[in-house]
Amino acid sequence: MAQAGLPVAVDAMGGDDAPTTIVSGVNRAADDYGIPVLLVGRPDEIGAVSDMVTIREAAEVITMDDEPGSSVRRKKDASMVRAAEAVRDGEASALVGAGNTGATMASALLRMGRIKGVGRPGIAIPIPVPSRGTPTVMLDAGANAECTPEMLVQFAQMGVVYSQQRFGIENPQVGVLSIGEEPTKGNTLVKEANGLLAQGSWSNVSGGRFLGNVEGRDLMHPVVDVVVTDGFTGNVVLKTLEGGMQAAEYALCRALEADVGSAEVLDVVNPVLEPVWNEILDPESRGGAMLLGVKGLCVICHGSASERAIANAIRSADELARAGMVDRMAAAIAG
Repeated sequence: MAQAGLPVAVDAMGGDDAPTTIVSGVNRAADDYGIPVLLVGRPDEIGAVSDMVTIREAAEVITMDDEPGSSVRRKKDASMVRAAEAVRDGEASALVGAGNTGATMASALLRMGRIKGVGRPGIAIPIPVPSRGTPTVMLDAGANAECTPEMLVQFAQMGVVYSQQRFGIENPQVGVLSIGEEPTKGNTLVKEANGLLAQGSWSNVSGGRFLGNVEGRDLMHPVVDVVVTDGFTGNVVLKTLEGGMQAAEYALCRALEADVGSAEVLDVVNPVLEPVWNEILDPESRGGAMLLGVKGLCVICHGSASERAIANAIRSADELARAGMVDRMAAAIAG
């Protein structure tokens, strides 16, 4: 397993504007944060990099349209695959990719392998909670469309460790996403997961505490620290929140710009609202989603991720590697 202090492996060829934006983000992480990076891709397309960046050649590219599983098996010299292998071989501490999400997950799973005892890895997304500062970690956000109650228990264990290591929450509270707070509400999956989590034995090592069912309206409020759900529901929730926040931002700006007086107000309001957006609400401030359950760190960025998002993803991956998150997660699952 990779050790802390190693470079972070980054797929240079994945993303809507790769490798240009990826290289810019990598250089920013190296120069501003002092993080060494192993950049994997086609050297003739990558261009100039920071002195703290090492380029490793990989001739093939997995595109957004490629089928994830077969492309990882077929394109053995793809940048994404080679970056995952660097983590597997102990040459890098983490994998960061902004390309084909399914292929990034497949590369991590097939090359790094799963933590012993983990049924299926899950994608963890930090959802902002403006009144608290620390986010609500939701998983699964799209890796597994169908789940078992036991999988949701493992998501709780992994989400607790991630919340502790990434956001410094000592005893994270956990909730199951449902249509009502009562344990009798929800479908069979929710009811059975609630029963298993209520027993408490799952948290003997991780230190998490089960609160009960929570509703969608609770995600952006200080109710729990970790919310578990199946990947289908989680992905719908994530996209709905993203769209709702974008619509609210548009409506506010349009209202303030409606007349000359409001435009002047906007000049006053913008300096106040901008830090709130950049530091709390903007998902790029945290860089990307974390694939939990594999024997190595894997951060999945959006295909349209900016230079800032790539740099922040690298920084969070480096911090979690230094904290030994994968080992802690393995202990929580085993315990």
